[in-house]
Amino acid sequence: MSLNNFYFKDSSLLSLWTFLMCSALSVWTPVQGEVLVIGSNLPIIAAPGDDVILPCHLAPTFDVQGLTVEWSKPDLKPDPSDRLSRVEYVHLYRDRKEVPDMKMASYFRRTELFMDDMKHGNISLKILNVSEEDNGRYRCFIPKLRSRGKAAVVELVVDSNFAKTSTTETPLQTPDPQDTTPTNAGRSRVAVVIVVVTLILVLALAGFAAYFSRHIFHQTLKKHPENDKTEKQPLPV
Repeated sequence: MSLNNFYFKDSSLLSLWTFLMCSALSVWTPVQGEVLVIGSNLPIIAAPGDDVILPCHLAPTFDVQGLTVEWSKPDLKPDPSDRLSRVEYVHLYRDRKEVPDMKMASYFRRTELFMDDMKHGNISLKILNVSEEDNGRYRCFIPKLRSRGKAAVVELVVDSNFAKTSTTETPLQTPDPQDTTPTNAGRSRVAVVIVVVTLILVLALAGFAAYFSRHIFHQTLKKHPENDKTEKQPLPV
């Protein structure tokens, strides 16, 4: 291997290293001012007959009065035998009003949003007179939100034993839309941190390996300079 070829390969490796580092940083760097839909990592527990609030809001504060807000149960799937079947919504807000025609019959007149608070980013859903049939996961989704975090999931647990073990009644409160603590986004951010740190460690090891290889090569040239001179001699015509 000639010294010129080695420098070319070493320069290519450095360019590759720079590209990968920039790519990793671009993935890790959050978008400045990005609005996220935030729910709750803790389940909402209630007794049959209670009125519950499934907390969900946008952070930072963002007016969603002009956007579509969908509350659904993601675990419900359409009937595969019926090609025209569709999954109906628990609550659908569109064109600044509720759309009851696409709502599940079991939630008719039992759900509502906090209309006055939507300008502050509060899209929490209130469900009246819950029963054990309401158990499950609920998904809050804003399809036209320009963000990587358009949805959040909240779990509702309706337990008949909850009323027996509860000695005091805790009034349900509307979540503070100013609370910007990331909940659902936290899990994905931890995964991103792990991936990025692992990638940086791998790239660092590759960089050290390239450096030591270059150092050893220079040492070899010093000990055997005739090898490099031989490679540089022109071929006979």
